[in-house]
Amino acid sequence: MVGRPTDHANLDLTRYHLDVVKGRSGGRIIWQPRILCWLDDKLRAGRPLPKRYASLPLPEIYRSLHCSNRIYDFNACLVSHEDPAVRIVVKEDDSGRIEEVVETPVGAQRAIYQRSPNSTYMHHVKWPIADEADMRIAIWREARRTWTWDQARYDDLCGEWAGLGAPTIYMPRVTVQMLYIDQMGVENAIFALTDYQDTCRAYFEALTTNQERLIAVLNSSPIEIINFGDNLHAGTLPPAFFERHVLPVYQRRTELLHVAGKFVHAHWDGDCKALLPYARHTGLDGIEAITPRPQGDVTLEEAKDALGDMWLLDGIPAIYFDRTFTEQTLTDCARKVIDLFAPRLILGISDEISSTGDIERIRTVGRIVDDYNACI
Repeated sequence: MVGRPTDHANLDLTRYHLDVVKGRSGGRIIWQPRILCWLDDKLRAGRPLPKRYASLPLPEIYRSLHCSNRIYDFNACLVSHEDPAVRIVVKEDDSGRIEEVVETPVGAQRAIYQRSPNSTYMHHVKWPIADEADMRIAIWREARRTWTWDQARYDDLCGEWAGLGAPTIYMPRVTVQMLYIDQMGVENAIFALTDYQDTCRAYFEALTTNQERLIAVLNSSPIEIINFGDNLHAGTLPPAFFERHVLPVYQRRTELLHVAGKFVHAHWDGDCKALLPYARHTGLDGIEAITPRPQGDVTLEEAKDALGDMWLLDGIPAIYFDRTFTEQTLTDCARKVIDLFAPRLILGISDEISSTGDIERIRTVGRIVDDYNACI
């Protein structure tokens, strides 16, 4: 049913998204599944989309599905600037192998990436930081990196995504997560944290200071919803590491962002049972992408106990959108997430529907949300 004024099909979901996170929605919730993986994987593999979506750009697919998008496209509005003395040379060969050399007054960093035929993401052949010398260069770069805001890009994106969700940005990863995922790889980073602790500490300090400069730009921007895009996983980030390297940074970041009235959440999409006891100490308003069993390592009840009055963003395991599981399993889960977490809930998929998922199940959950909202 799409005839009720509270149904997603009849709402300005940009304004409504902000009303929900600011507590102005009268207890109603928003349905905000991410579908980019489903779309991109099919397009890259040359597999046809369902006929009703085949000719539609991504925003129009969302309009057709009567749901909101968590619009991280707005990261394009944050522009990073290296020190003027830095020179970056990028070369790509016919095999899709990319070499990037960053020349600085204190030395050169060299990274090698390999394009994948199946994804927009590239494999690391040689990480940007491979040893202590590379890390010292990275410290020099982070100490001098600055940020600006691209208002023209923001205005363009607002037009492209009008009525589908509030502008949202994710920040660069913190400390060890930056080393694990962006700069070194997990194994190399673990050794670095033992072999040259002082240099790692100096890198984390430079990174944190740089990101606080970025926060100053965000606080003067029109963005009201900020994500820490950290992809935490307790298997590589045990509690002792979280306490030492992540928790203080979260507390400082949230303090700075809350001064400007920002809604702040973090992306924890790995096994996170061991980290959930820290959630209420972070200063965050909510956690995004906690993945319940059978896909993750926590139950919905455990997540609720840990979060208390914090917000949950997402909550439905992505695998429930595959036909391996019955539609009844999906709908039961959706209702349970709503029962446990509403109204402090942005219902979504933990964390995206896969390329093998049934896109029509997006509509199924949407009807449940609309029915719930109509009764509030």
